[in-house]
Amino acid sequence: METVELGQGRLHYTDTGGSGPVVVLVHGLLVNGSLWRDVVPALAATGARVVVPALPLGSHPEAMRPDADLTPPGIGRLISDFIAALDLREVTLVGNDTGGAMCQVAATKHGERLARLVLTNCDTHDNFLPPAFRPMQWIAHVPGAVRVLSQVFRWPSVLASPLGFGLLAQRKLDHERLRDWAGPVLADAGARRDLGKVLRGIHTRYTLAAAEELRRFGRPILLAWGDADRFFPISYAERLAAEWPDARLVRVPGAGAFVPVDQPDQLARLIAEFIGQPSSRAANI
Repeated sequence: METVELGQGRLHYTDTGGSGPVVVLVHGLLVNGSLWRDVVPALAATGARVVVPALPLGSHPEAMRPDADLTPPGIGRLISDFIAALDLREVTLVGNDTGGAMCQVAATKHGERLARLVLTNCDTHDNFLPPAFRPMQWIAHVPGAVRVLSQVFRWPSVLASPLGFGLLAQRKLDHERLRDWAGPVLADAGARRDLGKVLRGIHTRYTLAAAEELRRFGRPILLAWGDADRFFPISYAERLAAEWPDARLVRVPGAGAFVPVDQPDQLARLIAEFIGQPSSRAANI
């Protein structure tokens, strides 16, 4: 992985390079760039330059500085600073899960370098976090509790079960990817500190405000939404498509919350078609 120094700390990322249209892929809590492992080569094959940062959401290889702002506005600024540091322009920003909420904040507060926004199944409105995951927020307020919580990540069978990531994907998650996600929060106190800060900062006021402000985003938005998701049901995407004048909803059959895992080829195709359209028509693919 490559690294870039930001005010918040050193951020790791991968970059396929090239001079094609730029796509930045953003993951959610307790996963990292390997979430997009099967999407990246498919997108790069279309000529896109695909950049995937490892955001400080618990599975990142290096902790941020202790004073880094890791609230949703802070993560939104981090995404913007990362894009600016690499001098990326006309970016198609793509978010999944918690990362989709962070992309919404980034797009509304720091959208200068963005050309388009793509959201797959993610937090929105008052579903931030989904009810099943809100206990993690409560636990994060107890000193030392994030370290205790992280211990369940020692067992791959738990990670793959409904107590872990098992309900987020329709496909079985392989142990290699699960170990990659679990490693940092198990081994690095700094990663656990960052995760705790992120969890304590999450609040629905940020997604509610972003949903309202994205009505005036003025650039095309694609909602590529898995229709087999119990945490971010299709009705959430339908609401967004109705509220945002520049948004188009495309259902992804058979995909759960982790659309990049369940349907990577279809997702890559949808993104490529989206960025291949003239800006004024991109919402009508």
